[in-house]
Amino acid sequence: MAVKITEVNPVYLKNPVIVEGFPGLGLVGTISASYLVEKLKMDFVGYITSDQFPPLAAVHNYEPLYPSRIYASKKHNLYVFISEFIIPLPAVYGLADAIWDFAKEKKASKLISLGGIALKGEEGKVYAIASMQKNIEELERHHMVSLIKEGATTGVTGVLLTRGAVEKFPVVSLLAPAHGNYMDPKAAAVVLETLKSYLKIDFDTQALEKESQVIEDKMKELLSRAKASHNHYQKTVEEHASLGSMYG
Repeated sequence: MAVKITEVNPVYLKNPVIVEGFPGLGLVGTISASYLVEKLKMDFVGYITSDQFPPLAAVHNYEPLYPSRIYASKKHNLYVFISEFIIPLPAVYGLADAIWDFAKEKKASKLISLGGIALKGEEGKVYAIASMQKNIEELERHHMVSLIKEGATTGVTGVLLTRGAVEKFPVVSLLAPAHGNYMDPKAAAVVLETLKSYLKIDFDTQALEKESQVIEDKMKELLSRAKASHNHYQKTVEEHASLGSMYG
C-alpha cells in the first residue's frame, strides 16, 4: 500500500499554509507541530497510513490516535502535519508525494518544514533553506534567519525542497540548532518564534521554554551523578590496583 491521506473532517481553506513537523534532531519538528496544534486549538481533520509505517497507536488523554495526523485551523488558514514516529526510509518518497499532492489539491500558498540542525550556532538563531529565490529574499528582508548556502538536508523535507525548486513551488525549511541525544523544546520554541513572525500569527511559547529548563536541569543532574559515579569507580579501580601491587 502506498502512503495514503484520509480526511475525516474536511475543511475548506483558501490558499492555506501547510506546516510539517516530523521527528528528527532533538525532536524539534514533532514538539513544534504538537505545540502549534495545542496552542492554536486546531481541529483533527485526517490521518496518514502506509504498510511501511510501524504498527502502533499514539495514546493521548486516554484516546488511541493514528500516530501520523493532520490538523487544521480555519482562523489561521493553516494545516499541520505531525508524526510521532521517525519516518522509515522506504516511506520517505511516498509520504513526500502524498503531502505534495495534498498541497496542490488544497492550492496551498507554501509548505513550511520545522526541524533541528546539528550546528553549533548562536543561541536563539534559526537557519533556513528555501526552494525559490522569492522565499530567500522574503526571509532575508525580515532578517529572521541565517540562510544556508552550502550543505544538505534529508528525509521528507529534502524531497519537498528539491521538488519545490524544480516545480517553482514555495517550500521553506526552518531549523534550530538542537541537541542530538535528547528532545530539545528550547530549539522548538526558537523555531516557533520565527514561524510566528513569518506567518504573522500569535501564540505563547513560554511553556516550551519552561519545559526546556526542566529538561536541562534534569540532564545536568544526570551528568553530575554520572561523573560522581565514574570518579567513585575510578577511585575503586586505583585502590584495587594498589592492593594488587602490594599483595600480588
